[in-house]
Amino acid sequence: MRTARIARKTKETDILVEINLDGTGAYDISTGIGFLDHMIEQFSRHSLIDVTLKVAGDLHVDQHHTTEDSALALGQAISEALGDMGGIGRYGSAYSPMDETLSRVALDISGRPFFVWKAGFTQERLGEMDTELFEHWFHSMSQAVGITLHIELLYGQNNHHICESIYKGFARAMRTAVEIDPRKGGAIPSTKGQLGG
Repeated sequence: MRTARIARKTKETDILVEINLDGTGAYDISTGIGFLDHMIEQFSRHSLIDVTLKVAGDLHVDQHHTTEDSALALGQAISEALGDMGGIGRYGSAYSPMDETLSRVALDISGRPFFVWKAGFTQERLGEMDTELFEHWFHSMSQAVGITLHIELLYGQNNHHICESIYKGFARAMRTAVEIDPRKGGAIPSTKGQLGG
């Protein structure tokens, strides 16, 4: 079982995350930000990665540290569970429609983080969450896992649909990328014999 448990405590956040890459999409999420919980639940369900994530953050200041650190801790757990990345699909992509919205997510678990964001919102908040923080969440995730991540909103109007479409697309792309390909026989998916560098 490819699992990991990360405890991360700073003066800004206290986080516990547990994941199972070979799960069924079971989740138990509590960040203190309802809309962020909803999006991470979508990630878990559609990636089939089991996620337990508990965050106690300095929400009396704002949502920035909780959002950033939740992505860093979850990304660190995914990276640890991947180990040497032998046998994984490595690449994943997904078109994700949600009513009038369509987004595209493509990623490479390369060990070389790079992030491209071509999306935006017309509302400052979804629920109680600042929409500007979604880009930051994905950037932090890219850094922590070590993935090249491209996210593009092709079109859409409803801000809830836009955000959910992106998270579901990310989940489906990650599912493909982290799954073990039995044809690879455990080989690291790079002609260099390693990923990252």
